[in-house]
Amino acid sequence: MKVNGNAIRPGMVLEHQGRLWVAMKTQHVKPGKGGAYMQVELKDIRNGTKLNERFRSEESVERARLDEDAYQLLYQEGDTYTFMHVETFDQIQLSREPIGEGAVFLREGDVVKVSTYEGEIVGVTIPDTVVLAIVEAEPVTKGQTATASYRPATLENGVRVMVPPHIEVGTRIVVNTADSTYVERAKD
Repeated sequence: MKVNGNAIRPGMVLEHQGRLWVAMKTQHVKPGKGGAYMQVELKDIRNGTKLNERFRSEESVERARLDEDAYQLLYQEGDTYTFMHVETFDQIQLSREPIGEGAVFLREGDVVKVSTYEGEIVGVTIPDTVVLAIVEAEPVTKGQTATASYRPATLENGVRVMVPPHIEVGTRIVVNTADSTYVERAKD
């Protein structure tokens, strides 16, 4: 499916120069002279290289059609993750690379979206938030105010996050997987 250059949005997957790219950032530019264009930062899905490209509104770009299926994490051995399709029960094994940095948040039983293009796995989308327990936290300094004083804490998966002073060891919290930040106390 073709899209005009000015219709490109972040998250779109495009076929450009014989490769698959995901649009990371877009900016509409209207210079004083000449026609307007869309400045797009592209990231190669397969090898991660980046490219800045200008697309004029009259240009058209091929938008790639990705298939997305839900898979459940069965287990992890080293850097190999075994997933099962939630409907067909087919199993696949993936390295840590297509999962990315968010792999540290995956636990057995979690459901992810696996994106494929013409049968080839091009990406894995993990949940936006996860619930994890605090296993270690630095003590609260007397006199700190609750609004400005977050303190470091370690989650059960080893990731360190900044939490408010009222969060104690053993408390389960919601964590944003995109930037490893505290969202709220989990509702049990």
